[in-house]
Amino acid sequence: ALKTADGSDAGMVTGFEGPMGMIFRVEGKGWPAGWHATHLHAVGSCEAPAFTSAGGHVNHAEGARPHGLLNKAGGPDLGDLQNIHAAADGSANADVYLAWAGLDAHEPDYIDANGLSFVVHASPDDYVSQPIGGAGARIACGVFEPVG
Repeated sequence: ALKTADGSDAGMVTGFEGPMGMIFRVEGKGWPAGWHATHLHAVGSCEAPAFTSAGGHVNHAEGARPHGLLNKAGGPDLGDLQNIHAAADGSANADVYLAWAGLDAHEPDYIDANGLSFVVHASPDDYVSQPIGGAGARIACGVFEPVG
């Protein structure tokens, strides 16, 4: 479940593993209208108010990469996801794709003993600027929990 800094419900993110990557189904609610960056963060912790406990983007693999889905100088980092648009009523629904990712033991770069979190930012990601594409403050956060 996604939560805001004041503990309000901000929706749900569900991960689905496929043969070539992951799809994250985002069902947001109560988001400010407009575009928002989304990223995977390296620690499964979402302590309010700023969610800094989630750490930085997942990028702790050997040969860590710079931020940015459009960064032609070695990007993207392993936590980079697509922007999501929230409607005027605060709803935000999208399927976000991350290639070559899995959330189990064969993909240790994505989830480890520290867990994994999904963070929604106040502004859109420009997909190039360092360190987070101008995404701004963290406005919602959720920790992934294994199912089954």
